[in-house]
Amino acid sequence: MHPRRPDGFDGLGYRGGSRDDQGFGGGAFPARSFSYASDLSHWVTTPPDIPGSRNLHWGEKSPPYGVPASSTPVEGPAEEPFPSGGGGSVPGHNSEQLNRFAGFGIGLASLFTENVLAHPCIVLRRQCQVNYHAQNYHLTPFTVINIMYSFNKTQGPRALWKGMGSTFIVQGVTLGAEGIISEFTPLPREISHKWSLKQIGEHLLLKALTYMVAMPFYSASLIETVQSEIIRDNTGILECVKEGIGRVIGMGVPHSKRLLPLVSLIFPTVLHGVLHYIISSIIQKLVLLILKRKTYHSHLVESTSPVQSMLDAYFPELIANFAASLCSDILLYPLETVLHRLHIQGTRTIIDNTDLGYEVLPINTQYEGMRDCINTIRQEEGVLGFYKGFGAIIIQYTLHAAVLQITKIIYATLLQNNV
Repeated sequence: MHPRRPDGFDGLGYRGGSRDDQGFGGGAFPARSFSYASDLSHWVTTPPDIPGSRNLHWGEKSPPYGVPASSTPVEGPAEEPFPSGGGGSVPGHNSEQLNRFAGFGIGLASLFTENVLAHPCIVLRRQCQVNYHAQNYHLTPFTVINIMYSFNKTQGPRALWKGMGSTFIVQGVTLGAEGIISEFTPLPREISHKWSLKQIGEHLLLKALTYMVAMPFYSASLIETVQSEIIRDNTGILECVKEGIGRVIGMGVPHSKRLLPLVSLIFPTVLHGVLHYIISSIIQKLVLLILKRKTYHSHLVESTSPVQSMLDAYFPELIANFAASLCSDILLYPLETVLHRLHIQGTRTIIDNTDLGYEVLPINTQYEGMRDCINTIRQEEGVLGFYKGFGAIIIQYTLHAAVLQITKIIYATLLQNNV
């Protein structure tokens, strides 16, 4: 249970200083940092919270060759923005505007891929994970594409896009809970460059509390994404909030006696969320460090074109985001399967038959807890039972990589026409 984008990608949450000052993939900076006048000079006016939209460069003290100078005021005699008789700074101004809007578009394309384009893969992946009846494990993308076509043919396009609104609600609840808890407690929302074990522990405690708060809403969102469209009612977009609150206070839709209490779901939910955050942050930091050194050495060996310099300003973060999400999803896939089965048990959920592509199946599991679920899956379904629906992840990240590559080509073409 986590937001699809790692917390280290805080969009425009940059207030000067080195990129490494963010430390262990910390989240957005607290609002009180706005009070420093020196920090305001480093702001770029593009919209926030879009990964890749920061108009920053690896140097960060001076932009690479061919990139327009930043708007930070400099002491001493300033040059006129529009010298007489030339007007030569107008192309640079246009290039700077293109640079900002292109960065915003690149980050928006990445978010669209992660949260919208990949949603059918998430739906099918979750249905396969909770379907203990399934004989076809869908470990390859070929069988996944075939079953997607069958669902779309028998139930219509809505069968693959159900529950998308609830996933955004869960992300909003997670971010809001983290912000509120960090404001009213001394738990740090980010880790500074000079970190300590105590600071890391407090930061991870903040993450754990956040996942606990969002847990009932995550459970309601999971039900919406796996419930068959054949027997599904036309629920509103806030149904996830209603069901989450009802799960906490014990009201709402009646459940069976097999329903696990929320207390027994805290440990697997927090374990999965915290491990996903740790793995994502470490991979993200390593990939950024490798790409940063590679770009730095390439600049020393040979002169870099303005187009390549601008590409190096945006795409390393997107690549690191991609690699972090991919590695954490693959490594924690078995734990995610166990988590989803525990959340869905006893909720009277009817899912689609992932073997045939039509008909529906009830969920009648009787796991007593996390350990019993792991042992039962291993004994009855084998080790590969933990990886049911894995082919959907392959499709999901293949689409993501394709969108990043297409966006990079379009961006490079626009820059070449304006540089």
